[in-house]
Amino acid sequence: MVYPPEPPTTMLAAVVEKFGEPYRMRRISRPSSPQGQDILLKVLAASYCHTDAVFASGGLSQTLPRIGCHEFAGKVLEVGPDVPKARGIFAGLHVGVPGRAYHPCGTCYECQNTGSDEIGYSPYCPLAGNLGLTQDGGFQKFCLVDSRQVAPLPEGLSPLQAAPLMCAGLTIWSALRHAAVQRASTVGILGAGGGLGHLGVQFAARLGKRVLAIDAKDAALAHLKQVKHSLGSAGTSVHVVDACTLNVDETKGIWEESPAKLPTDIGLDAVILLPESQKAFDLGVQLLRNHGTMIVLSFPKEKLSVSAHDLVFRDIRLVGSLVGRNTQLREMLDFVMKNGVKASVKTYPFEQLNELARDSKQGVSGKLIIDMTL
Repeated sequence: MVYPPEPPTTMLAAVVEKFGEPYRMRRISRPSSPQGQDILLKVLAASYCHTDAVFASGGLSQTLPRIGCHEFAGKVLEVGPDVPKARGIFAGLHVGVPGRAYHPCGTCYECQNTGSDEIGYSPYCPLAGNLGLTQDGGFQKFCLVDSRQVAPLPEGLSPLQAAPLMCAGLTIWSALRHAAVQRASTVGILGAGGGLGHLGVQFAARLGKRVLAIDAKDAALAHLKQVKHSLGSAGTSVHVVDACTLNVDETKGIWEESPAKLPTDIGLDAVILLPESQKAFDLGVQLLRNHGTMIVLSFPKEKLSVSAHDLVFRDIRLVGSLVGRNTQLREMLDFVMKNGVKASVKTYPFEQLNELARDSKQGVSGKLIIDMTL
């Protein structure tokens, strides 16, 4: 469908009106001028995340109607009156926008213990809004966001490349920057062929890790082989493995030069879990060496069961991880530019958002993105 030109007071938006139904393209009022520390953006690229699908299906118990998307990029049009000049946000600037956190409370434990971020702002604030989930997000032509949650895009990084980094990239980057993973020399990524995984493989390889890239789907495995090739010499440290056919003992010893070591001496230092399945979790634990760490990024509806024997007698550590801080976001963007990390993207015009969602459900690899300029 071809939509007529937008009047200056309205805009096109994709709205979740009922759970389990397609997005509805609606013409709604444009946001008003930003107040406080907010800024008004013209959305240029909006990336689709698995969480968008979970939300649209009713899996997160949020209220409707809602405009989705929590990883996007755009151009600043207006700046709120309370945004300090020192923050470096101005009209015309291109920024990336992660979903968290919109209007944190500023006084809770999280907001007062912010690590390297500014005091009073935390993406982990339990009272903060989340764009695309509790607040309207990037599947609209214009969007109000909190100036504290954005990051200026480095020169040379396009909005289409930046958008998927705002959630998928930041989430996997934060996991890789966990202290236990920073110490690791060998890292396994389960579900490596997807949006988070293929970025994680590139990050880990460029960080000097030996990477076991594991997936179970033919398309994802083919995608991973392309990612490995794109890494050049760094790709020699990446092993692509089919989860359906791998032998655990052989895989654990893939980098061992001597076969004489005890079985308890071999395995991966760290594993990052992306699939929402008990089977994938169990495989990850099996691949770890004693004293290894499992970073869990998935959140299945069902509980994950873990063997107390593995935790106690093998000293396996389980760590949860969720998005990352603003300083980590900027650190990641700098790393991307210095090391040539590229998201594999497939673009769609805004009016084809439902086709994009269908393709995502069918397992199309990489990141699927709405290009608002088409």
